[in-house]
Amino acid sequence: MNPPGLFITGTDTGVGKTYLTALIARQLTNQGQRVGVYKPAASGCDEGNDSDAQYLWRAAGCPLRLENVCPQEFSAPLAPHLAARAEQREVDVELLRTGLEPWKASADIVLVEGVGGLMSPLSEDDYVADLIFEFGYPLIVVAPDRIGTINQTLQTLIAAATFRGGLPLAGVVLNQVDQTEDISRDTNWRELEQRCVPPVIARLRHGGLESDLPADWAALAGYESR
Repeated sequence: MNPPGLFITGTDTGVGKTYLTALIARQLTNQGQRVGVYKPAASGCDEGNDSDAQYLWRAAGCPLRLENVCPQEFSAPLAPHLAARAEQREVDVELLRTGLEPWKASADIVLVEGVGGLMSPLSEDDYVADLIFEFGYPLIVVAPDRIGTINQTLQTLIAAATFRGGLPLAGVVLNQVDQTEDISRDTNWRELEQRCVPPVIARLRHGGLESDLPADWAALAGYESR
């Protein structure tokens, strides 16, 4: 039997998926859960800086091994299959899926972070949405708290509701990705609350902490305490 989990995607790249996933992992770990963190592939990986995988791994308390977090990393800031091609490699489509297995055996709750947005390609034939469908985990959509987010968020939710008969949706997190002045922040929350199905479950300020996230992530993942 697979452990419960959540799949975190975004309306775009650079909207704070990794940051939010790490906050959720830290919160669940502090609550005593064994948390698995998995990113099927990553590109734009700079050897001189901490990777998304390292950030997630530390947030979850360093479970298993670092290489289990993201088994396929590429350097070029491109879609994974293009970044792999730049290195004369290929994305291993089987590993995208089987890389989740170690976490199934060792975690109470698994957090999977996608690449880019819902329809970002992972390989020649796979989109992020394909893995969401196959893994079956409820979807958390991270939306940037800036002008344009209403359209981007609704488009993502419509795509999720129609892709392969519909993906499981848990909620939207509105994330303030920077501190630039943007008057749309005065209305984004209210507009999305009125228009989104599923609901906006949290609003994260720039640099916010797990204490800013009131959602019951374990319940959203389908976890039942034993």
